[in-house]
Amino acid sequence: MDFGQIEAFVQVSTHNSFSRAAEALHLTQPSITARIQALERELGEELFERGGRGVRLTDAGHVFLPYVEHILQQLQEGRDAVEEVRNVQLGSLRLGSAITISTYVLPSILHRFCTDYPLVDVVIRTGRSEQVLNMLLADEVQVGLLRTLSHPDTESIPLYDDEIVLVAHPDHAFAAAGKATIAEVASEPIVLFDRGSSYYGLIHDLFRKANVIPNVAMELDSLEATKRMVEEGLGVALVPEVTIRRELETGALVQVGLSDVDPIRRRIALQYRRNRKRSRAVQAFIDTLAEIYSARLPVS
Repeated sequence: MDFGQIEAFVQVSTHNSFSRAAEALHLTQPSITARIQALERELGEELFERGGRGVRLTDAGHVFLPYVEHILQQLQEGRDAVEEVRNVQLGSLRLGSAITISTYVLPSILHRFCTDYPLVDVVIRTGRSEQVLNMLLADEVQVGLLRTLSHPDTESIPLYDDEIVLVAHPDHAFAAAGKATIAEVASEPIVLFDRGSSYYGLIHDLFRKANVIPNVAMELDSLEATKRMVEEGLGVALVPEVTIRRELETGALVQVGLSDVDPIRRRIALQYRRNRKRSRAVQAFIDTLAEIYSARLPVS
């Protein structure tokens, strides 16, 4: 088994076509076919089903693919390490980020990072915090930005507290008063979002602990849509503070204080694998976060 066979296998599985794989690798189609056949003979299994509408992975191919992708990932990291010896500006950063962070916080972080390190190739994968942690453990990403999740194989460095706040339309009575009790909030039409998120659970826990039942007007799967509903006066909402800064500046929404409950906060952290050597690109990203958040982050 050689690198050419592995590369051909990945390209055919990506394009579902021998001819397109040949184009991607700047080879002839017979050359790609020969590599795949040699690989199949060595493994003793067919990796692709050939048909009139293209090719697709067999069961054996599906099983083999993640191992091959891991090999190519390790090779890329090796190339990056060698390249970084020549130039700290070069390399790649594979970053996992929780969805809310990637939308509302990460852009400004990456603006600063990419300004300082314009030649670093940045790849971002997003998901819920639990998914980002799994990406980290599977070495699909090098570092993650997520709510703090404990795992023995990772280190977490706190960055900031993500506070959930109450927002209302500027003409709402809450906006004039500037504050409300949790019972008063529960009696208003409430717009909730993303039932599967940790935010949803935290908001329900807030009402449960206060022994009040919220008047849920609607549930949405989008945080942006939730804010738009509040802007239209269709209810109030509890949302992460980092997501409404633009609306507060423009006056589209008003933040209302909760007078009789403790603030709801989630700790957002940088998370990375324990006892792993960090590339220069990763360390540069860590240094950027340290500058932004004045956090005690690890040094190389």
